[in-house]
Amino acid sequence: MAADFYSVLGVSKSASVEEIRKAYKKLSRDNHPDRKPGDAAASEKFKQVQEAWDVLGDETKRQQYDQYGTTFGPNGPQFRGGQQPGGGGPVDMGDLFGGGQVDLGDLFGNMFGGGGGAQSPFGRQGGRKPRAAKGEDISAEIEIPFVVAAEGGAHELQLNRGGQVERLSVKIPAGVATGSVIRLGGQGQAGRGGGPSGDLLVTIKVAPHPYFRREGSDLFVDVPISVSEAALGAKVEVPTLSEGRMMVTIPAGTSSGAKLRLRGKGVLDHKKKERGDLYVIIKLMLPPKLSDESRKLFEQIAASAPYDPRTDLW
Repeated sequence: MAADFYSVLGVSKSASVEEIRKAYKKLSRDNHPDRKPGDAAASEKFKQVQEAWDVLGDETKRQQYDQYGTTFGPNGPQFRGGQQPGGGGPVDMGDLFGGGQVDLGDLFGNMFGGGGGAQSPFGRQGGRKPRAAKGEDISAEIEIPFVVAAEGGAHELQLNRGGQVERLSVKIPAGVATGSVIRLGGQGQAGRGGGPSGDLLVTIKVAPHPYFRREGSDLFVDVPISVSEAALGAKVEVPTLSEGRMMVTIPAGTSSGAKLRLRGKGVLDHKKKERGDLYVIIKLMLPPKLSDESRKLFEQIAASAPYDPRTDLW
C-alpha cells in the first residue's frame, strides 16, 4: 500500500502550504544521505519525503491527491494491480471500456486540462516536469587565527559530502569577528528540477590572541613597566598587530592602569573605511623580592617624597 503523503510529512490534510514546506525542509535536512551516509532507513525516508513534496507542494497535484488518495503519485493516478482509484478490487481495463486498447490520455485529458500532451500528467513524458527549485543551504563553522580575522586572508575548510572529504579555501575579509557568517554561493545541496545549488554558510569563530584583545575595531594590549620607569618616564617597546614592535614614550609619573592611545593601529573598519586604535594599558610591576639595599632606597623615597594616593578618595 502506498504511503500517505500527509503522514510522511507529519502534517494534517488541512495544513497550509507554509506548514507543508517547513515539514518538507526539516525532514529533508534530517534524512539527507550526506548527513546519514549508509543509513538505508533514512535514505528511504528521504525518498518518500521528496515524493510527498512533489505532490503536496503543487496546488493542482494536491487537489488531485485529495480526490484519489494514496492511488495518486507524483506522476498522476497509479493503477497498481489493475485497481481503480478509490478501491473496488481488480478490474480489467479492456472489459471495463468494451475491449481494445484504452488511451489514458484520452480518458483523463479533459479532467486534467489537456489531451495527453507534454503538459498532461499522462503524456509521453510520464508526468509534468518538476518545478526548478534551489537546493538547500548547508552550514559549517571554522575557527580562524586572530590575525587572519583582523587582517584578512584565506583559511581552509574541510566539508564532508556523501562520505568524502572536500577541501575548500574560504576567503576571509579583514575585520570579521566571532559570529560573522560568510556565504559561499553554489556550495550547498544540489537543486531540484534543474534549479541552482544552495549556498554554504560558514560561521566564523575567532581564536584568542596571546596578548591582544579586541573590542570592535580597537585593540588593547597590557604593557608591564617597572616602578622607576613609571616614576621617571621611559621609552619602551610595544607590539602592534601588523607593523611589528614600535617605541612608545611612557610619561614620568604614569600610574598603573593608564591608557596610551596609538591611532590607526587597530583593526580595519569596513563601514568607516579606516582602522581603529591600539590602546596600551600600563601595568606597574614590582620586583618579586627586594634586596636590603633596594628596600633602604624605597624607604628614602617614601620619606623624601611622601604621597598618599587614597587622599580624599573615600
